[in-house]
Amino acid sequence: MREEKLDVVAENAEANAEDRLLDLLIPPQQQGDGAESLQKTREKFRSSLREGKLDDRIVEIETRERSFPAFEIITNAGVEEMDVNIKEMLHGLFGQKTKKRKMRVAEALDYLVQEEESKLIDMDQIQRIAVDRVEQSGIIFLDEIDKIAGRESGHGPDVSREGVQRDILPIIEGTTVNTRYGMVRTDHILFIAAGAFHVSKPSDLIPELQGRFPIRVELKPLTVEDFIRILKEPKNALVKQYTALLDTEGVKLTITDDAQAEIANYAAKVNESSENIGARRLHTIMEKLLEEISFEGPDLKKKGVRVDSAYVRQQLADIVKDQDLSRYIL
Repeated sequence: MREEKLDVVAENAEANAEDRLLDLLIPPQQQGDGAESLQKTREKFRSSLREGKLDDRIVEIETRERSFPAFEIITNAGVEEMDVNIKEMLHGLFGQKTKKRKMRVAEALDYLVQEEESKLIDMDQIQRIAVDRVEQSGIIFLDEIDKIAGRESGHGPDVSREGVQRDILPIIEGTTVNTRYGMVRTDHILFIAAGAFHVSKPSDLIPELQGRFPIRVELKPLTVEDFIRILKEPKNALVKQYTALLDTEGVKLTITDDAQAEIANYAAKVNESSENIGARRLHTIMEKLLEEISFEGPDLKKKGVRVDSAYVRQQLADIVKDQDLSRYIL
Protein backbone atom coordinates (compact mmCIF):
# COMPACT_ATOMS: atom_id res chain seq x y z
CA MET A 1 0.00 0.00 0.00
CA ARG A 2 2.79 2.42 0.87
CA GLU A 3 4.52 1.64 -2.44
CA GLU A 4 1.30 2.50 -4.30
CA LYS A 5 1.13 5.89 -2.59
CA LEU A 6 4.83 6.47 -3.28
CA ASP A 7 4.18 6.00 -7.00
CA VAL A 8 1.40 8.62 -6.82
CA VAL A 9 3.47 11.28 -5.03
CA ALA A 10 6.85 10.45 -6.61
CA GLU A 11 6.69 13.22 -9.22
CA ASN A 12 5.69 15.94 -6.73
CA ALA A 13 8.28 14.73 -4.21
CA GLU A 14 11.05 14.90 -6.81
CA ALA A 15 10.01 18.40 -7.91
CA ASN A 16 9.95 19.63 -4.30
CA ALA A 17 13.34 18.06 -3.60
CA GLU A 18 14.79 19.74 -6.71
CA ASP A 19 13.50 23.13 -5.58
CA ARG A 20 15.04 22.70 -2.12
CA LEU A 21 18.35 21.67 -3.65
CA LEU A 22 18.32 24.59 -6.10
CA ASP A 23 17.89 26.97 -3.18
CA LEU A 24 21.18 25.61 -1.83
CA LEU A 25 23.02 25.59 -5.16
CA ILE A 26 22.20 29.08 -6.41
CA PRO A 27 24.60 31.67 -4.95
CA PRO A 28 22.97 34.18 -2.54
CA GLN A 29 23.98 37.18 -4.63
CA GLN A 30 22.11 35.75 -7.61
CA GLN A 31 19.03 35.15 -5.51
CA GLY A 32 18.92 38.88 -4.86
CA ASP A 33 18.67 39.71 -8.58
CA GLY A 34 15.44 40.36 -10.41
CA ALA A 35 12.71 37.72 -10.60
CA GLU A 36 13.24 37.08 -14.32
CA SER A 37 17.00 36.71 -14.00
CA LEU A 38 16.60 34.44 -10.98
CA GLN A 39 14.13 32.23 -12.84
CA LYS A 40 16.53 31.84 -15.78
CA THR A 41 19.34 30.93 -13.42
CA ARG A 42 17.18 28.34 -11.63
CA GLU A 43 16.19 26.71 -14.90
CA LYS A 44 19.84 26.48 -16.01
CA PHE A 45 20.78 24.89 -12.70
CA ARG A 46 17.73 22.59 -12.90
CA SER A 47 18.76 21.41 -16.35
CA SER A 48 22.34 20.76 -15.19
CA LEU A 49 21.03 18.96 -12.11
CA ARG A 50 18.86 16.60 -14.16
CA GLU A 51 21.73 15.89 -16.56
CA GLY A 52 23.96 14.91 -13.65
CA LYS A 53 26.49 17.69 -14.19
CA LEU A 54 26.23 18.82 -10.57
CA ASP A 55 26.37 15.37 -8.94
CA ASP A 56 29.85 15.82 -7.49
CA ARG A 57 29.26 19.22 -5.93
CA ILE A 58 29.12 19.37 -2.16
CA VAL A 59 26.11 20.91 -0.40
CA GLU A 60 25.22 21.26 3.25
CA ILE A 61 21.72 20.19 4.25
CA GLU A 62 19.87 19.70 7.50
CA THR A 63 19.20 16.06 8.28
CA ARG A 64 16.89 14.71 10.94
CA GLU A 65 18.12 12.38 13.61
CA ARG A 66 15.97 10.06 15.63
CA SER A 67 17.12 10.14 19.20
CA PHE A 68 15.79 7.53 21.59
CA PRO A 69 16.85 6.94 25.16
CA ALA A 70 18.98 3.87 25.69
CA PHE A 71 16.87 1.06 27.06
CA GLU A 72 16.73 -2.70 26.76
CA ILE A 73 13.71 -4.98 26.78
CA ILE A 74 14.14 -8.47 28.19
CA THR A 75 11.30 -10.89 27.47
CA ASN A 76 10.87 -14.60 26.83
CA ALA A 77 10.12 -13.82 23.21
CA GLY A 78 12.34 -11.76 20.92
CA VAL A 79 11.70 -8.05 20.53
CA GLU A 80 10.64 -8.66 16.93
CA GLU A 81 7.77 -10.82 18.17
CA MET A 82 6.26 -8.12 20.38
CA ASP A 83 2.93 -6.72 19.22
CA VAL A 84 3.87 -3.14 20.12
CA ASN A 85 6.77 -1.32 18.55
CA ILE A 86 8.16 0.55 21.55
CA LYS A 87 10.32 2.87 19.51
CA GLU A 88 7.40 3.98 17.37
CA MET A 89 5.27 4.50 20.49
CA LEU A 90 7.92 6.69 22.12
CA HIS A 91 8.92 8.47 18.92
CA GLY A 92 6.56 11.39 19.45
CA LEU A 93 7.67 11.91 23.05
CA PHE A 94 11.32 12.59 22.32
CA GLY A 95 11.04 14.49 19.04
CA GLN A 96 13.78 14.83 16.47
CA LYS A 97 17.09 16.62 16.38
CA THR A 98 18.56 18.08 13.24
CA LYS A 99 22.15 18.57 12.26
CA LYS A 100 23.88 19.87 9.18
CA ARG A 101 25.71 17.41 7.00
CA LYS A 102 27.81 17.87 3.92
CA MET A 103 27.17 15.48 1.07
CA ARG A 104 27.33 15.19 -2.69
CA VAL A 105 24.44 16.61 -4.68
CA ALA A 106 23.42 13.14 -5.92
CA GLU A 107 23.19 11.84 -2.34
CA ALA A 108 21.45 15.00 -1.13
CA LEU A 109 18.81 14.69 -3.84
CA ASP A 110 18.01 11.10 -2.85
CA TYR A 111 17.74 12.13 0.80
CA LEU A 112 15.50 15.12 0.05
CA VAL A 113 13.24 13.03 -2.22
CA GLN A 114 12.68 10.53 0.60
CA GLU A 115 12.00 13.37 3.03
CA GLU A 116 9.46 14.98 0.69
CA GLU A 117 7.77 11.62 0.07
CA SER A 118 7.29 11.15 3.82
CA LYS A 119 5.69 14.61 4.01
CA LEU A 120 3.27 13.89 1.17
CA ILE A 121 2.18 10.47 2.44
CA ASP A 122 -0.50 10.15 5.10
CA MET A 123 0.59 7.03 6.99
CA ASP A 124 -2.62 6.96 9.06
CA GLN A 125 -4.67 6.74 5.88
CA ILE A 126 -2.37 4.04 4.49
CA GLN A 127 -2.78 1.96 7.65
CA ARG A 128 -6.57 2.29 7.54
CA ILE A 129 -6.71 1.20 3.89
CA ALA A 130 -4.25 -1.65 4.56
CA VAL A 131 -6.31 -2.96 7.49
CA ASP A 132 -9.48 -2.79 5.37
CA ARG A 133 -7.81 -4.74 2.57
CA VAL A 134 -6.62 -7.38 5.01
CA GLU A 135 -10.10 -7.76 6.48
CA GLN A 136 -11.83 -8.02 3.08
CA SER A 137 -9.23 -9.71 0.85
CA GLY A 138 -6.61 -11.16 3.20
CA ILE A 139 -5.24 -14.70 2.84
CA ILE A 140 -3.45 -16.48 5.69
CA PHE A 141 -1.55 -19.69 4.95
CA LEU A 142 -1.06 -22.12 7.84
CA ASP A 143 1.76 -24.46 6.87
CA GLU A 144 2.64 -27.76 8.58
CA ILE A 145 -0.68 -27.96 10.39
CA ASP A 146 -0.09 -31.71 10.66
CA LYS A 147 2.47 -30.92 13.39
CA ILE A 148 -0.37 -29.97 15.77
CA ALA A 149 -2.71 -32.79 14.73
CA GLY A 150 -3.35 -35.14 17.63
CA ARG A 151 -6.06 -36.01 20.10
CA GLU A 152 -5.76 -35.32 23.79
CA SER A 153 -4.67 -38.50 25.54
CA GLY A 154 -4.11 -37.05 29.00
CA HIS A 155 -0.33 -36.89 28.86
CA GLY A 156 2.58 -36.00 26.64
CA PRO A 157 2.71 -33.57 23.73
CA ASP A 158 -0.81 -34.39 22.49
CA VAL A 159 -2.27 -32.13 25.17
CA SER A 160 -0.34 -29.10 23.93
CA ARG A 161 -1.18 -29.95 20.31
CA GLU A 162 -4.90 -29.86 20.99
CA GLY A 163 -4.38 -26.70 23.00
CA VAL A 164 -2.78 -25.01 20.01
CA GLN A 165 -5.68 -26.09 17.81
CA ARG A 166 -8.18 -24.57 20.23
CA ASP A 167 -6.13 -21.36 20.38
CA ILE A 168 -6.21 -20.81 16.61
CA LEU A 169 -9.86 -21.94 16.25
CA PRO A 170 -11.44 -18.57 17.24
CA ILE A 171 -9.15 -16.71 14.83
CA ILE A 172 -10.25 -18.94 11.95
CA GLU A 173 -13.91 -18.77 12.97
CA GLY A 174 -13.77 -14.98 13.12
CA THR A 175 -12.63 -12.68 15.88
CA THR A 176 -10.90 -9.35 16.43
CA VAL A 177 -7.11 -9.41 16.71
CA ASN A 178 -5.05 -6.58 18.14
CA THR A 179 -2.10 -5.71 15.86
CA ARG A 180 0.42 -2.88 15.77
CA TYR A 181 -1.71 -1.31 13.02
CA GLY A 182 -4.98 -1.50 14.94
CA MET A 183 -7.79 -4.00 15.46
CA VAL A 184 -8.29 -6.50 12.60
CA ARG A 185 -11.39 -8.65 12.20
CA THR A 186 -10.75 -12.09 10.71
CA ASP A 187 -14.35 -12.94 9.68
CA HIS A 188 -13.73 -12.55 5.94
CA ILE A 189 -10.06 -13.56 5.79
CA LEU A 190 -9.37 -16.72 3.78
CA PHE A 191 -7.43 -19.34 5.76
CA ILE A 192 -5.57 -22.07 3.87
CA ALA A 193 -3.89 -24.89 5.80
CA ALA A 194 -1.41 -27.46 4.52
CA GLY A 195 0.43 -30.43 5.96
CA ALA A 196 2.22 -33.59 4.93
CA PHE A 197 0.11 -35.86 7.20
CA HIS A 198 2.54 -38.75 6.67
CA VAL A 199 2.42 -39.55 10.41
CA SER A 200 -0.93 -38.12 11.49
CA LYS A 201 -4.21 -37.83 9.57
CA PRO A 202 -6.53 -34.86 8.91
CA SER A 203 -9.09 -36.66 11.07
CA ASP A 204 -6.70 -36.27 14.02
CA LEU A 205 -7.52 -32.58 14.14
CA ILE A 206 -10.27 -31.55 16.55
CA PRO A 207 -13.73 -31.73 14.85
CA GLU A 208 -14.33 -27.98 15.15
CA LEU A 209 -11.13 -27.22 13.24
CA GLN A 210 -11.86 -29.85 10.60
CA GLY A 211 -15.21 -28.18 9.98
CA ARG A 212 -13.49 -24.88 9.23
CA PHE A 213 -11.48 -26.44 6.38
CA PRO A 214 -14.23 -28.13 4.34
CA ILE A 215 -12.33 -28.35 1.05
CA ARG A 216 -9.49 -30.86 1.04
CA VAL A 217 -7.04 -31.27 -1.82
CA GLU A 218 -4.44 -34.03 -2.05
CA LEU A 219 -1.34 -33.05 -4.00
CA LYS A 220 0.58 -35.40 -6.28
CA PRO A 221 4.41 -35.61 -6.27
CA LEU A 222 6.24 -33.30 -8.68
CA THR A 223 7.11 -34.87 -12.02
CA VAL A 224 10.22 -34.38 -14.15
CA GLU A 225 8.26 -31.93 -16.32
CA ASP A 226 7.31 -29.95 -13.21
CA PHE A 227 10.96 -29.71 -12.15
CA ILE A 228 11.93 -28.45 -15.62
CA ARG A 229 9.31 -25.71 -15.44
CA ILE A 230 10.49 -24.74 -11.94
CA LEU A 231 14.04 -24.43 -13.26
CA LYS A 232 13.01 -22.24 -16.19
CA GLU A 233 9.85 -20.23 -15.61
CA PRO A 234 9.92 -18.39 -12.26
CA LYS A 235 11.38 -14.89 -12.17
CA ASN A 236 13.93 -16.03 -9.57
CA ALA A 237 14.51 -19.50 -11.05
CA LEU A 238 17.65 -21.29 -9.82
CA VAL A 239 19.26 -21.28 -13.26
CA LYS A 240 18.88 -17.49 -13.44
CA GLN A 241 20.19 -17.09 -9.89
CA TYR A 242 23.35 -19.11 -10.50
CA THR A 243 23.94 -17.41 -13.85
CA ALA A 244 23.73 -13.97 -12.21
CA LEU A 245 25.82 -15.08 -9.21
CA LEU A 246 28.70 -16.38 -11.34
CA ASP A 247 28.44 -13.34 -13.59
CA THR A 248 29.60 -11.25 -10.61
CA GLU A 249 32.84 -13.30 -10.77
CA GLY A 250 33.17 -12.68 -14.50
CA VAL A 251 32.05 -16.22 -15.39
CA LYS A 252 29.48 -16.59 -18.17
CA LEU A 253 27.51 -19.69 -17.21
CA THR A 254 25.32 -21.46 -19.77
CA ILE A 255 23.11 -24.37 -18.70
CA THR A 256 21.68 -26.10 -21.75
CA ASP A 257 18.12 -27.38 -22.04
CA ASP A 258 19.25 -31.02 -22.01
CA ALA A 259 21.26 -30.30 -18.84
CA GLN A 260 18.17 -28.84 -17.16
CA ALA A 261 16.18 -31.92 -18.17
CA GLU A 262 18.89 -34.15 -16.67
CA ILE A 263 18.90 -32.10 -13.43
CA ALA A 264 15.12 -32.48 -13.21
CA ASN A 265 15.43 -36.21 -13.81
CA TYR A 266 17.96 -36.61 -10.98
CA ALA A 267 15.82 -34.51 -8.63
CA ALA A 268 12.82 -36.74 -9.29
CA LYS A 269 14.90 -39.91 -8.77
CA VAL A 270 16.33 -38.77 -5.44
CA ASN A 271 12.86 -37.75 -4.23
CA GLU A 272 11.59 -41.22 -5.08
CA SER A 273 14.46 -43.12 -3.48
CA SER A 274 14.74 -41.00 -0.32
CA GLU A 275 12.50 -38.46 1.38
CA ASN A 276 10.30 -36.52 -1.03
CA ILE A 277 10.98 -32.88 -0.22
CA GLY A 278 9.51 -31.53 -3.45
CA ALA A 279 11.14 -28.61 -5.27
CA ARG A 280 13.62 -28.08 -2.41
CA ARG A 281 15.55 -30.97 -3.93
CA LEU A 282 16.59 -28.73 -6.81
CA HIS A 283 18.52 -26.46 -4.42
CA THR A 284 20.78 -29.28 -3.21
CA ILE A 285 21.15 -30.77 -6.70
CA MET A 286 22.19 -27.44 -8.20
CA GLU A 287 24.54 -26.67 -5.32
CA LYS A 288 26.36 -29.99 -5.73
CA LEU A 289 26.39 -29.71 -9.53
CA LEU A 290 28.00 -26.24 -9.60
CA GLU A 291 30.17 -26.66 -6.51
CA GLU A 292 33.48 -26.82 -8.39
CA ILE A 293 32.60 -24.02 -10.80
CA SER A 294 31.49 -21.74 -7.96
CA PHE A 295 34.66 -22.42 -5.98
CA GLU A 296 37.07 -22.04 -8.89
CA GLY A 297 35.12 -19.29 -10.67
CA PRO A 298 37.39 -16.30 -9.86
CA ASP A 299 40.52 -18.22 -10.92
CA LEU A 300 39.18 -19.79 -14.12
CA LYS A 301 41.18 -18.80 -17.19
CA LYS A 302 38.29 -19.68 -19.45
CA LYS A 303 35.45 -17.44 -18.33
CA GLY A 304 32.78 -19.11 -20.45
CA VAL A 305 31.40 -22.30 -18.86
CA ARG A 306 28.87 -24.52 -20.60
CA VAL A 307 27.00 -27.13 -18.56
CA ASP A 308 25.41 -29.91 -20.64
CA SER A 309 23.80 -33.25 -19.83
CA ALA A 310 27.16 -35.07 -19.95
CA TYR A 311 28.59 -32.74 -17.29
CA VAL A 312 25.51 -33.27 -15.11
CA ARG A 313 25.88 -37.05 -15.30
CA GLN A 314 29.59 -36.77 -14.55
CA GLN A 315 28.96 -34.74 -11.39
CA LEU A 316 25.86 -36.48 -10.05
CA ALA A 317 25.59 -40.04 -11.34
CA ASP A 318 27.80 -41.69 -8.70
CA ILE A 319 26.20 -39.76 -5.83
CA VAL A 320 22.66 -40.65 -6.89
CA LYS A 321 23.58 -44.36 -7.18
CA ASP A 322 25.06 -44.39 -3.66
CA GLN A 323 21.96 -44.32 -1.42
CA ASP A 324 23.90 -43.30 1.69
CA LEU A 325 25.64 -40.41 -0.06
CA SER A 326 22.49 -39.17 -1.80
CA ARG A 327 20.64 -39.23 1.51
CA TYR A 328 23.14 -36.91 3.18
CA ILE A 329 24.50 -34.87 0.26
CA LEU A 330 21.40 -34.46 -1.88
